[in-house]
Amino acid sequence: MGQKTARPAGIDRNGVLILIRGALLALDQANKTGNYTVLRDLGSPNFQANSAAGLGDIFANQRKQALDFGAVAVLEPQLTLLPQIEPNGMLHMAGFFPSVPLQVNFELLFEPADRQWKIYGVSVNLTSGGPQAPDTPMAEQPNPADAGPPPEGPSMAVQPKKETKPVKP
Repeated sequence: MGQKTARPAGIDRNGVLILIRGALLALDQANKTGNYTVLRDLGSPNFQANSAAGLGDIFANQRKQALDFGAVAVLEPQLTLLPQIEPNGMLHMAGFFPSVPLQVNFELLFEPADRQWKIYGVSVNLTSGGPQAPDTPMAEQPNPADAGPPPEGPSMAVQPKKETKPVKP
């Protein structure tokens, strides 16, 4: 039996920017308003298994710390994991925005739904200093919700409550 591996995603630069900025700005606005309905509604059906109130609980620390991801609207993201399609059909990418004084680091998973990429998982943390290498090999698809915050700064992650295997688009 051959083991399936990730393959490069056939998505252009503008499409990548739209997905990254859309997801992170939705999270930023949800944190600023305390209303996670839009973030939830932008997600895939599996992501929507989380209630808006549940997402509010997951991101409560970010909200209390008044973390600001506004830099993602104007800065150019630096990708540490180029967009790739995982064996399960998910679009996976990671990187950072070189903002000052705190850098916005992200890892995103998108699931195909209704002929669009929809948010499936999001992990965001802020660190000071320059770019950092990922903590774990990306091909293993760690569950960001299982990891605690890194010592450098706050980290929040969310993925669907139930384990599903999406259908390839």
